[in-house]
Amino acid sequence: MDVVVIETPPLGDRSYLVHDGDVALVVDPQRDIDRVEAAARDSGVRITHVAETHLHNDYITGGLVLAEKHGAAYLVNAEDHVTFTRVPVSDGQVLRVGRLLVTVVATPGHTHTHLSYVVRDVAHDGGPEAVFSGGSLLYGSVGRTDLVSPHDTATLAHHQYSSVRRLVSSAHPDAPLYPTHGFGSFCSTGPASRQESSTIGEQALSNHALTDPDEDHFVAELLENLTAYPAYYAHMSPLNAAGPGAADLSVPDSVDAGELGRRLRAGEWVVDLRHRVAFADSHLQGSVSFEYGRGENFTSYLGWVIPWNQPLTLLGPLAEVEKAIRDLARIGIDSPDAAVGPDPTPLEIGALAPESPRARYPHGDWTLLLRERNPEDVVLDVRRPDEFGTSHVAGALNIPVYELLGRITEVPDARIWVHCATGYRAGVAASLLDRAGRDVVLVNARFRDAAGAGIEVAT
Repeated sequence: MDVVVIETPPLGDRSYLVHDGDVALVVDPQRDIDRVEAAARDSGVRITHVAETHLHNDYITGGLVLAEKHGAAYLVNAEDHVTFTRVPVSDGQVLRVGRLLVTVVATPGHTHTHLSYVVRDVAHDGGPEAVFSGGSLLYGSVGRTDLVSPHDTATLAHHQYSSVRRLVSSAHPDAPLYPTHGFGSFCSTGPASRQESSTIGEQALSNHALTDPDEDHFVAELLENLTAYPAYYAHMSPLNAAGPGAADLSVPDSVDAGELGRRLRAGEWVVDLRHRVAFADSHLQGSVSFEYGRGENFTSYLGWVIPWNQPLTLLGPLAEVEKAIRDLARIGIDSPDAAVGPDPTPLEIGALAPESPRARYPHGDWTLLLRERNPEDVVLDVRRPDEFGTSHVAGALNIPVYELLGRITEVPDARIWVHCATGYRAGVAASLLDRAGRDVVLVNARFRDAAGAGIEVAT
């Protein structure tokens, strides 16, 4: 048995190609299935089975399209209410994939109908085994339990406690563990580790969901650690249950200058993919900054901040526009328009819409804030409330970046110094404030450096 890991760092997830050298099972494929198909070609195997651990809340699945394209059996929980043809599977069922035996294990918790899969290579006496746990058992923690309904969160947390124990008892301690979430995904919760691999036995000794002997204590701790998650999650499970179609990853023809100007004047969402400092120095008035390619959850924050199902135009170099289109397709934002330059500098950005006015705003580090802040100025912290509660600039106002559009009137009419933990979210927030005509300064610095720069920090 061989397991090929297919990572999706922008969403913090992994998909898997599991094969015996001839045929393969794919677990939790993302919507851009070409990566899975490339892995299958490289391994010289045929895809005969595709399995979902659950109806995903953080991305659009590629499972249905992949299964139909390859004539593969599409394994989905029999209890899931879906509108497409699938092979319904249930707890305890065993399926054959070449020389691999796939055992279905019910592991409710992340969702009511969550499944895990224990795969064993029957060509070897008693093993080897591998466990594919989806959003159940993660490295160091478990999948969050509040994505279905607020009324079900505590119940699912209790289920999660029981499910991970059942899963551990279903496999050999040496079996490698392959979760879908837990690599930066908002679907994980608790003290998730940063390790890249683990086994069932290692998790039994170190994972708080398995080492805490008090179920009620575990549940209370899990609920206490739940933080906000992207607003677009609300759309993912229904779209997955309806059977999503194939992703269109093509780059459209670049919109002309007149049309781009019209969109800006109309208040449509024009997203500039350049570095946040380049955006601050010069940008098209009315555009917003979602810096691409810095490993800072571009996909999640764009899908979280910009209202769902709104016209969207991406502004940037071709290579980044191509990647952004792929990333956004994974969360159901399909076929955005684009205004593409070869490698946009401030001058070239202006050339894409020469009749549109330019804008800029100041930026700097904590020393600039310390030196130039006036008493009436506002420090706006756009981190999550739990981050703010741990430590913050004394006297700062906290509005998370994902709530800023709806709460922008709460920001006093004054000069606004906006910051976050690293500068990325602050870059987004500063552009939103600038778009609204506010006087803003981007604090492009890490919060952890504030105290060392002489900024008064409160806890």
